[in-house]
Order: sequence, then structure tokens, then C-alpha cells
Amino acid sequence: MALLGIKLGDMPSANAVWGAHLARNGFVKEHLANSCEMEYTVDRFVRDNYRGVYVFALSGHVVCAIDGDYFDSWNSGNEIVLYDWRLTDAI
Repeated sequence: MALLGIKLGDMPSANAVWGAHLARNGFVKEHLANSCEMEYTVDRFVRDNYRGVYVFALSGHVVCAIDGDYFDSWNSGNEIVLYDWRLTDAI
């Protein structure tokens, strides 16, 4: 990530850098506002999409979910998912 950040001229934690890393590894970006009429929380999203590998962009934070379980350093279940990256091979 650090090398990709240098190449892209940004910090490794920048959305553009980790997003480029995910895109290079088979993930596809999905804008939830374009695909549903409601705001998805992390909890609701994993209940509705219990199979697959996802990376959620929250406001200032990123969360990974695998087959219905999300992994985070704190309980982000009530946070709103702004967009997600989906591993297309896993769905």
C-alpha cells in the first residue's frame, strides 16, 4: 500500500489508494445510493448480503465483511455504508 501511495502521490490510507488496490485485486465498486432507496447500516447490509467479501466505506472509516460477519476494531454496525467494494469472484 505504501508503494502504491507513492506511485499515486497520496497516503496509503487515502480512499483513492486503497480503492485502487482493491480494484487491482478483483473488487468492483458499488454506489449504494444508485442501487437502493434506503440508507444501509453495516448490520443491515451484512444481513441482506450474507455471502461474499465486501469492503465498506464509512464516513472516515473502512470495514471488511466476509460471509455475513464484519471485522472492525469497534462496533460499527450502526454506521451508514457510503459505498462498498465487492469481490466479484466470491459472490
